[in-house]
Amino acid sequence: MPVRQPLSRERVLAAAIRVADRGGAEAITMRRVAQELGVEAMSLYNHVPNKDAILDGVVDAVFAAIALPEAGSADWRDAIRGRACSARAVLAQHSWALGLMDSRRNPGPATLRHHDAVLGVLREGGFSLPMAAHAVSLIDSYVGGFVLQEANLPVSEPADVEEVAGGILANLPADELPYLTEMIVDHALRPGYDYASEFGFGLDLILDALETRRGEH
Repeated sequence: MPVRQPLSRERVLAAAIRVADRGGAEAITMRRVAQELGVEAMSLYNHVPNKDAILDGVVDAVFAAIALPEAGSADWRDAIRGRACSARAVLAQHSWALGLMDSRRNPGPATLRHHDAVLGVLREGGFSLPMAAHAVSLIDSYVGGFVLQEANLPVSEPADVEEVAGGILANLPADELPYLTEMIVDHALRPGYDYASEFGFGLDLILDALETRRGEH
């Protein structure tokens, strides 16, 4: 008979993340997390005081999974681009966390370390304090918005585009909606089209625009 691993705060948080990955943040309850671990709900209280502590903990765990930008990077754009791409990858797996990340009142150590590292790269890269604040808001809004949009698309991989776009095109009055028809036929249905590539294009536009204004106050 396999030996059951002892409970720990880390195991409780990992179980809560699995619960949320399946059912969203609203699925996280003491009872469901306990069921995930195969224990009684009361046993969780030896490791987390309440549900709020679990929510704080899973947000911190998600931040911990996002790669920190390297301090002293020769190019702030490379550092921030790498961090943004890592954030997108992590949040694509845990999109439920987007609704929690900015709402918690007790940010954990990984969360605080992450924000400090991002601000550090921007400040050391020549951004004034106001512009660093603008940059963080803009980039995080873009990453979060893209993740949400991607999560709600009716396609999950490039191969799905032809089926979905073809179905729309079959019922589209091309003479009445010529520009939409053109977009589908001459862009979305072209071989190799992948909506995911739009992320890098938009991110580079944002970084290029911030470069021109980073010293402003």
